[in-house]
Amino acid sequence: MGKNGNGEGSIYKYKNKKGEVIGYRGAYTVHTAEGPKRRYVSGKTRDDVRVKLTKAMADRDDGLFSDDENITIGEYLDRWLSDCVRGSVRESTFDRDSYLVRVHIKPALGRIKLSKLSPVQVQGFYRDRLDAGLSTSTVNKVHTVLHKALSQAELWCLIPHNPTEAVKAPSPASQEMRPLSPEEAGRLLKAACSDRFEALYVLAVTTGMRRGELLGLKWSDVDLKGGAVSIRRTLSRVDNGKRVTLGEPKTKKSRRTIPLTLRALEALKAHRKRQLEEMMELAGLREDQGLVFTTRTGSLINPSNLRQRSFAQLLKRAGLPHVRFHDLRHTCATLLLSQNTHPKFVQELLGHATIAITLDTYSHLIPGMGDYTARAMEDALEEDPPEEKASEDAHK
Repeated sequence: MGKNGNGEGSIYKYKNKKGEVIGYRGAYTVHTAEGPKRRYVSGKTRDDVRVKLTKAMADRDDGLFSDDENITIGEYLDRWLSDCVRGSVRESTFDRDSYLVRVHIKPALGRIKLSKLSPVQVQGFYRDRLDAGLSTSTVNKVHTVLHKALSQAELWCLIPHNPTEAVKAPSPASQEMRPLSPEEAGRLLKAACSDRFEALYVLAVTTGMRRGELLGLKWSDVDLKGGAVSIRRTLSRVDNGKRVTLGEPKTKKSRRTIPLTLRALEALKAHRKRQLEEMMELAGLREDQGLVFTTRTGSLINPSNLRQRSFAQLLKRAGLPHVRFHDLRHTCATLLLSQNTHPKFVQELLGHATIAITLDTYSHLIPGMGDYTARAMEDALEEDPPEEKASEDAHK
């Protein structure tokens, strides 16, 4: 046959080593993220191959997977990210998953055929990444992405089973939390007085809001009369941390309304007044997106800049050791739980998906919990309740 146009299929005789015709093969081109690649179908007769080739090219043009047996891990992951992940998760989540696929998974596994990937290869891949110095947390995230992608491949009948099911992923090292004591929290808020972001730190300690929730807060979410704020969005970093944007809250439970303490309410009112004065001074030079906390030009605050230029300096002024901004959220939770606040109320305040998360995270940090449970057990097993014993003594 003569050579067909670019992207068109061609059929040719398939011969054995003796030169005998044993069948026919059809070849066509597919375009992948790595460039154009040739794909093949085969059959005993030319008509068989022509039917298969016509269907394969039609599937290709319709955007469907064709020649499933030959699709590589890299090709599949590109399609999975584009067709399944994009638009179904937050932009920051898609950005993270794309990064893990591009930087870690494809270079190591991308050329392997999807149908040939084995648990042994996956386990070896994880071991290699750990030996190369990648943290257990990052390798665990890689495993999560690969597991989700291959689960979808199994649902699409591209593979008979998910090879990651038989693989042991490394457990991520838990980050040590360092909540502030009541005295330390007081020193922090005292040092924040008159700070441009005083209200932000007061909210962080008294409401337990996440950093992204604070930086994504708008005045339309704040009810100064009713004394409450509503969480409707969060700030996230995308493009591998190079850009910040507003997106959906972390989970459904993250959408919540939080009552404000009098101190938080007064701090917000003072912050609003100061912000309006700043807008008048920089009239025409400042954008107004309705954000509560912004840069001096009114734009979104990069979390790294907040940490380095504001929070680190605040800790120094307060004479406190280095802690993460997220530890202010832990501070809020431990302060409330140490005052015997019911864990269910703390869960709702923090926006945890379940109360189990709240208890698993903070129960060991509550002072005196061991003593309290021991006393409670002694009281429960006491032979004579105190009031009954007192009554018996009176009759005597």
